[in-house]
Amino acid sequence: MKNSGLFERIRNVVKRIPKGKVATYGQIASLVGIRDARKVGWAVFGNQDVNIPCHRVVFANGSLAKNYSLGGYLEQKRRLWKDGVKFSSEYRVDLERYLWRK
Repeated sequence: MKNSGLFERIRNVVKRIPKGKVATYGQIASLVGIRDARKVGWAVFGNQDVNIPCHRVVFANGSLAKNYSLGGYLEQKRRLWKDGVKFSSEYRVDLERYLWRK
C-alpha cells in the first residue's frame, strides 16, 4: 500500500497522545511532516488496535468525528469522558484546556 509507511508514522504519533489530552488532525499531520490532515483521518479510520487511542484525535475546532469508526461520535465522546476530557459544548472538546502541547 502506497501510504503504509506514512500511516504507520501517523499511528505512532497518535500513540503518544497522553490520556486526558487530544490532538487535532492538522496537528498530527504537521508532526509527521505533511499538509493533508485528511491523510491522518484515513490512517486512524477503522483502527482496531487498542494501543492506538484514535478517539483522542479531533477536528481543528475541537469537534468530534461524526463518523468515528468505532461507534460514531457518541462512542468517541464516551471514550474521551473516560479519559477525563471535558467538553465546551455537547460535541466539542475544550481545546484551551485539553489540547496536547507536544
